[in-house]
Amino acid sequence: MTVQLKPIKSATGAVEYPQSDGKPMAESDLHRDLMVYVINLLRRYFAGQQVYVTGNLLLYYQEGNPRKSVAPDCFVVWGVTPHRRDIYKLWEEGVAPKVVFEVTSKTTRREDQVGKMALYAWLGVQEYYLYDPTADYLKPPLAGYELVDGDYAPMQPQNQALELGELSFAPAAGEPPEYVSRLLGLRLALDEDNMLRFFDLGTGQRLLTDEEARAAAEAEARLAEARVVYAVERADAAEERAAQVAAENARLRAELARLRGQDQQL
Repeated sequence: MTVQLKPIKSATGAVEYPQSDGKPMAESDLHRDLMVYVINLLRRYFAGQQVYVTGNLLLYYQEGNPRKSVAPDCFVVWGVTPHRRDIYKLWEEGVAPKVVFEVTSKTTRREDQVGKMALYAWLGVQEYYLYDPTADYLKPPLAGYELVDGDYAPMQPQNQALELGELSFAPAAGEPPEYVSRLLGLRLALDEDNMLRFFDLGTGQRLLTDEEARAAAEAEARLAEARVVYAVERADAAEERAAQVAAENARLRAELARLRGQDQQL
């Protein structure tokens, strides 16, 4: 959270709102990469909609006081144009985030679980997720909270049973929790490597990164090309077979005519 001693004013007397609080983007490469990963996944998912997804961007929530700011690792706002911003002024945008993610660690746990949690509740953030990728302190390493009567209550995990034909296997005790976000339309779960994954509630498909989406598109293109080649080869083979059948029919007709001619002579 931004901390400054006093409001900064320009030469005209107007309050200035800095674009940076002077703090590092993340405490480690892993935390930074995962923050960017979450932002990019959700941006792809909401592409073309009036949904703004960003992160590590200063959100100012009190006009005239640049000390009143916070920079969530990722936040999602509905009903605003998803263009690039240098900062987010709540009084100008008129809409607060509804979902916030923090990639947390033992170093930031107090801020994430106390200071930011209280602030996000006050701002009206409906869903708040804490993700501890190294299981540094959070056990299980994914926690979800929803706003109930102005305070956060832990979300109930909704782990899905494994269905194999007519058999159903309930989640084992101690498995990482899965959360369903009705706002996002996504299921959040951790894989065996403690990687946060998002699944579309409508299709059940996992959200792909840009690299995975490109690889999938290339594989689909190669498959489509292979299908065309196969269809052409089948058509060519069918044409060749038809020609062979026609030639054989012609030979048989000629042989039959020859034999009938011999019978008449006899």
